[in-house]
Amino acid sequence: MKLSRQGIQKSLGPGIVLAGACIGGSHLMSSTTAGAKFGFALVGLILLTNLLKYPFLLVGTRFTAVTGLSLLEGFKARNSIYLPLYLVIGLITGTFTIAAVSFVTGLLLTNIPFLSTIPPMDLSIGVLVASGIILLLGHYKALDKISKILVLMLTLLTSFAVISLLQRGSLGNIDINFIDSNPSPWTLSNLSFLIPLMGWMPGPVELCVWPSLWMFSRSRDTKYTANLQEAEFDFNLGYLITVITSLLFVSLGAFTMYGSGEVMLSESGVSFAQNLIRLYTSSMGDWAKWVIIPASFAAMFSTTLTCLDAYPRSISAVQGLLQGKDRGITSSLSERKRLQFWIVIHIFTSLTALLIAKSGGISVKDFVFGAMTGSFLTAPIFAWMAMDTLNSSLVSKKYRYSPLMNLLCWVGLSFLGGFSLLFIANSFFGLGIVN
Repeated sequence: MKLSRQGIQKSLGPGIVLAGACIGGSHLMSSTTAGAKFGFALVGLILLTNLLKYPFLLVGTRFTAVTGLSLLEGFKARNSIYLPLYLVIGLITGTFTIAAVSFVTGLLLTNIPFLSTIPPMDLSIGVLVASGIILLLGHYKALDKISKILVLMLTLLTSFAVISLLQRGSLGNIDINFIDSNPSPWTLSNLSFLIPLMGWMPGPVELCVWPSLWMFSRSRDTKYTANLQEAEFDFNLGYLITVITSLLFVSLGAFTMYGSGEVMLSESGVSFAQNLIRLYTSSMGDWAKWVIIPASFAAMFSTTLTCLDAYPRSISAVQGLLQGKDRGITSSLSERKRLQFWIVIHIFTSLTALLIAKSGGISVKDFVFGAMTGSFLTAPIFAWMAMDTLNSSLVSKKYRYSPLMNLLCWVGLSFLGGFSLLFIANSFFGLGIVN
């Protein structure tokens, strides 16, 4: 099996769509805030988190390429508890994640003059409904095309913004230090920021299932089945884009907002969105809003659109597999109708979550970071399921992970589990250390 230009062209998609899902809250909010609060001190943690999550997020792509089965089919065959566990956690995290990202997307729209007078909740609802219509009418083909456009756009725009800053020399009062900063991020009191940062960096581990399912849709649309090298090239390209853009957003936050990270996230609602753009333009000039607003919106809308497809798609697949009706890969009309049903359900449940958050006065920071924290705390579960399934008898020995990749998996599992236990211990029991 070799890479070919034609094969890459036809198989390129699921990895880029995954990048569209990842480059959102973790980059726009967490990475930017990391730079604003701690300069470049968290670059090492961001790169380490991306590295340690890589083998788990790759599993779905690799498993499907070598077995012809979805990773969810692998879960079912490997352990009877895996699918129900994925279903329960997925239903909860899906609702809050979709609500959170659509909430931020709606807030960003308030920076557009003719939309600034519209209540942000109405804009968030509009984003959800628009995303739903695109998916219900355009299906995966629309998701694939729009994601590629948005990922390309936000990558170019954020790169342009960073290059412009470097050329202008407007780098603020920051010393580039990749180990520590003042204040230091390496205190227990900062766990409430570090855990969400790692939770969605570059995305929740449960995303390992998504490329696996999208590969079937891409194959059906192109009439081409990607081999292992082509599938992993697509995944690696998308993953590389998420890593690069995370560093770009850290740089933007550090160069334009260092010392103001707390201010940026201290307020809620429209104040957050306006602070975000204002802090960029105050450093870069008014012209920057024509770069930062489109880039920010592209990042969040691509995440909203992708999550609204992926969570219902995975839940629909789990239902089909648990009931023994089908494989859950949307190859039949009944599967596609069931997917549409779950998209509609997720729209309504996410709207309900938004309304509850509004009535409870929950800030954008608490809402989004809450979803990120939940993703990190469940990461060890999904990481184990993915690693265990790929290294099982379901996969030929030559396609299982190498000793080096298995070592990386164990280090990653220990990292995710250790930080989760530390966060739980500090949050619920207290370790007696504040700074």
